[in-house]
Amino acid sequence: MIAWAWFSMPTQEELERRNAEQARQDSIAAIQADSQAQANEQQQAQAADTTTSYKGAQVGESQDEDAPQPMGMFSRASQQDTSTIMVETPLYRSKFTNLGAGPATFTLKEYETWDHKPIQMIADTMRSAYTLGFLTDENYNVETEKLLFEQITPGQSLTLQESDTTQLKYALNVTDDKRILYTYTLYGDTYEIDLDITFEGLERNIIGSTVDFGWKPQLKLTEKDRQQDATLTSAYVYTGGEREQLLLSESGREENTYNGSVRWVASRTKFFTQIIKSDTPTEGGLLIGEVTNTAEQAVADHHYQTYLTTRIPESETVSYNMYTGPLAYHALENFDETTYGMVDVGYSWTRWFADPLVRWIIIPYFDFFSNFMSIGLCIILFGVLVKVVLYPLTKKSYKSMAAMKELQPEMKKIQEKYKDNPQKQQEATMKLYKEAKVNPLGGCLPNLLQLPILITLWRFFQNSILIRQEEFLWANDLSAPDYILSLPFDVPFLGDQLAGFVLLMSAAMVVQSRLTGGMGGAGGGGAPGGMNMKALQYIFPIMLLFIFNNFAAGLSLYYLVYNVVSIGQQLWINRQLEQKKEGDDVAEAA
Repeated sequence: MIAWAWFSMPTQEELERRNAEQARQDSIAAIQADSQAQANEQQQAQAADTTTSYKGAQVGESQDEDAPQPMGMFSRASQQDTSTIMVETPLYRSKFTNLGAGPATFTLKEYETWDHKPIQMIADTMRSAYTLGFLTDENYNVETEKLLFEQITPGQSLTLQESDTTQLKYALNVTDDKRILYTYTLYGDTYEIDLDITFEGLERNIIGSTVDFGWKPQLKLTEKDRQQDATLTSAYVYTGGEREQLLLSESGREENTYNGSVRWVASRTKFFTQIIKSDTPTEGGLLIGEVTNTAEQAVADHHYQTYLTTRIPESETVSYNMYTGPLAYHALENFDETTYGMVDVGYSWTRWFADPLVRWIIIPYFDFFSNFMSIGLCIILFGVLVKVVLYPLTKKSYKSMAAMKELQPEMKKIQEKYKDNPQKQQEATMKLYKEAKVNPLGGCLPNLLQLPILITLWRFFQNSILIRQEEFLWANDLSAPDYILSLPFDVPFLGDQLAGFVLLMSAAMVVQSRLTGGMGGAGGGGAPGGMNMKALQYIFPIMLLFIFNNFAAGLSLYYLVYNVVSIGQQLWINRQLEQKKEGDDVAEAA
């Protein structure tokens, strides 16, 4: 870790270059802010007190968004009538509007909300989810989501089959020789949409020749546990080869600005996302997060906006790629291989192991076996296979615990002999371990080596869309808790319902703990602390019942299978050790 930190540390030249670029950006921002303030004072006295802007990103919330805003010649270019066109593909249905020239609704066909309603990704809005912002030579801050474009593509609907590709065009005609042309390219077999924005004759009217393009509305939540869905809602940026997250855990507002090349920006809920990346070189990005809560709301409202800053090239056309859909591995890999990193498959210190495990083993496994069986059976089979693969480590652990059990009488004698001399007791104990060739940590180390796998699966099954709304036995959705019992009262940290697979998992852990307790070096027989360890056989499963009760049913099912197979392996190993001991006793007697 120290070597990696040193290796990835920027050089002094890079730091100076970054500082210079930051100073330049700050100077430009200050000049633009001063110009905007003067223009606002002249045009609208109240605007200066209520609104500040990052080009197309509206920061002030006290101002009425629907109120007409002064935009100079671009205001005069606005159309008078609204028009919509419905785009339908095998994967989604989207209503495009000329108010902002983009999608106002985006409904996924292959997914449903927890109560089996269509998933509409965009929160209530009548304007485009995408907005383009820039500062004009008239000192006006233009936001295209507030302007009515001319719909060039005729008709009120476009229907695409799986192999079809078509275009949808809008224009904002400023003068006879100046306009902004939007050209959407739509595909029938993907959630991706391409957009080319051409600035015809406007190179001198846009200050700095830079524009901000982004996603402004709130993403709608889709899961029954709204609180969990909301707390997983966040925004991301991928810049400098690293993925950074904006996640607010309490009420408030935060804006993060990034300078330099940005590969993509995104916002997400638990299972769905929208992503924007640019084919044109970028100069920065912006993430805005806001969490609000009122007395009437059960949980907070989470709203994230994402923007890319792009310089208009000599061709006068900037190009963007957008994705709006599920956090599904293959769909995201086809869009950009770095975007699946938004799915939590482990903690930061396990990602080096978790990412390859998920990408190269777990996902290919489910892709293959889900063609022949349900996801629930896939999880059961996967739990068995994991235990088979880890069997050598499990066997070594159990053998070590059995050896420690054999030494219990000798250890007890040492404890009684040197009860007044802890140092002599320790020396004699270590000598006993050495003579018996027993490692006191032998029962723990194999289990520690399994931890990265267990942690990866623990995170993956909670966050993967693979098991979302998959039914198995009494569970209607393996990505949600499988409650089967309702309690007449609420238990802190547990709730007022009990999940079925969690109850079975806890029972299996009690059985496994009893088997292990009978073999443990510190917890068996008359060893000190034996009664405490015996109590832990019941306390630990109860703790896990509280922890897992509100987790995904698929996760509990996996650990249930894992524990049941562990019990079988432990009984089998115990039997082998007893047979070996009987054989050794017979040989010694002979």
